[in-house]
Amino acid sequence: MGLFSKFREGLRKSTSKLGHEIKRVVSGSSRLTADSVEELEYILLSSDIGLAMTQQILAAVREAYETQGSDADVIGVATEEVTKSFESEESPLAKQLEGLTVVSMVGVNGTGKTTTTAKLAHRLHSEGQTVLMAACDTFRAAAIDQLKLWGERLNADVIAGEYGADPAAVAHDGISAATARNADYLIVDTAGRLHTKSNLMKELQKVHRVMDKQLEGAPHECLLVIDATTGMNAAVQAREFNKHVPLTGLVVTKLDGTSKGGMVVGIHKELKLPIKFVGLGEQPDDLQPFNAKQFAEALFSTDE
Repeated sequence: MGLFSKFREGLRKSTSKLGHEIKRVVSGSSRLTADSVEELEYILLSSDIGLAMTQQILAAVREAYETQGSDADVIGVATEEVTKSFESEESPLAKQLEGLTVVSMVGVNGTGKTTTTAKLAHRLHSEGQTVLMAACDTFRAAAIDQLKLWGERLNADVIAGEYGADPAAVAHDGISAATARNADYLIVDTAGRLHTKSNLMKELQKVHRVMDKQLEGAPHECLLVIDATTGMNAAVQAREFNKHVPLTGLVVTKLDGTSKGGMVVGIHKELKLPIKFVGLGEQPDDLQPFNAKQFAEALFSTDE
């Protein structure tokens, strides 16, 4: 299955609502009425595409109707505006020119962080990179066991401590092990934490400080894993995490389970953080690098 097909299939809940609803409003109309604009605005906002992006699309649609009349391609206009809102179509994962690249996975509880850590390891491994994972969510014994299970399944080594161990110490050991084995990547699975809990955020800062002391510049990527089903509420999480640990990008999970796929656009528009990957299913290869053009085309697709 090609990338566009994966996006379209993963975004089926969003597109079945968004593309067809837009088409229904504008189909056969030679002019854009106030009622049509209001309905389009409601449809776009309901997809969690965000107010700023909604206004940008509506402005472009008005212009298209003024110049093209009934020939205006509203779906095409919306797709183009969303694509343009991203600085580039892709934002690849960082890779150090020499030595180890450390990726820290952060986020609130329940976003799929541990699974995403494993999927990213699988993706890098399939690209010929050597990868270790560090189980720094030491507050949940289940998280350690889950990552170890993924490690066995993917044939990837997992550095872990005991339940309740200091997560910074596990991160330290992870960098030591990855460096000793000349690994290309170390992916650090941190504990889920509410962005409102200052003590937990300070602990995350400590983990990052220890990593930087062990390997200058680490972590080289700090990816916030957000759950698409929470819609634009995820923007609040991103703002708060970014205050405590500078984020380098976002990973959006569970896009296949929500009608609010537009939240990817809304959050990027507001925060200007690159979308590195999106989760489009449960299988290891369902974590896909984000491509703005193909995402936009799939988001507004009216194909069955």
